[in-house]
Amino acid sequence: MADTVANTTEYMEFLLMGYPDEQVLQTLCATLFFLLYLAALVGNLLIITVTTVDKHLQSPLYFFLKNLSLIDICYISVTVPKSIMNSATNTHSITFLGCVLQVFCVIFLAGSEFALLLVMSYDRYAAICFPLHYEAIMSKDACVQMVAAAWLSGCVYGSVHATGTFSVRFCGPNVVYQFFCDIPSLLRLACFGDEILEYVFIITSCCFAFVCFILMVISYVHIFTIILRIPSTQGRFKTFSTCVPHLTVVTLFLSSGFVAYLGSTAKSPSSLNVFMSVFYSLLPPSLNPVIYSFRNSDVKVALHNIFGEKMITYL
Repeated sequence: MADTVANTTEYMEFLLMGYPDEQVLQTLCATLFFLLYLAALVGNLLIITVTTVDKHLQSPLYFFLKNLSLIDICYISVTVPKSIMNSATNTHSITFLGCVLQVFCVIFLAGSEFALLLVMSYDRYAAICFPLHYEAIMSKDACVQMVAAAWLSGCVYGSVHATGTFSVRFCGPNVVYQFFCDIPSLLRLACFGDEILEYVFIITSCCFAFVCFILMVISYVHIFTIILRIPSTQGRFKTFSTCVPHLTVVTLFLSSGFVAYLGSTAKSPSSLNVFMSVFYSLLPPSLNPVIYSFRNSDVKVALHNIFGEKMITYL
């Protein structure tokens, strides 16, 4: 017991050691991060702009998409700029408060995105299964309330996990083998037994997320049942194509979360660990605009109206 107390450390900062040790690889990683961050920023800002300015993109789908883009911008901005700055200045430190804020914001935004994707699946369910009542079901007030609930649930989610993570006592070195503060890496620094509360929160959150996922699956079972009843092949294809972007984004989001879990088992920095970090931290915000919007004819028309012919040639 005395040894445990003696080894307890009051951290003022953490060292983020997610980059490879080689300077060349560090530079390559930082450059990749910058390019992906720039792509995510430009793509999502374009989506927010066109869905705000164009009067033809004022349906519930594009209102939800605007919020998804805002979440993605915030999500990638919480971790990547700090990582790039650390690489450019050859430093690895982040303050204790900065680490707390990173954990809160990452979980807050990831939780909000998952909740919003659930709302968007309900939107597709209402549009395809109840087309005559769609406007009544997805009224402006209902959409605002659902989006507010998504943001609020993410805030609660982030607060719970930040509290659970930083209520522990830390023992040993303050080295985090990740390019930002994430919960699995921090819990490995906790004194033995102190991490139990956060693990309870994680298990509870996973159970709740699984219930939400089941609801999403049920909604798509109903959607596919309706689609299969459409007599024409063209009609089935057109209806199904409205669901493909959402299914793709959900698959990317959930698979990246699974990869995050696998990557968290690494005990030391490695190229594989950095790759997994990129996969779940940078790719979803970077690819979501491409998946959800830039292959959408309405968005292309809106971009053409705002930015001219040259914009369309790049999409």
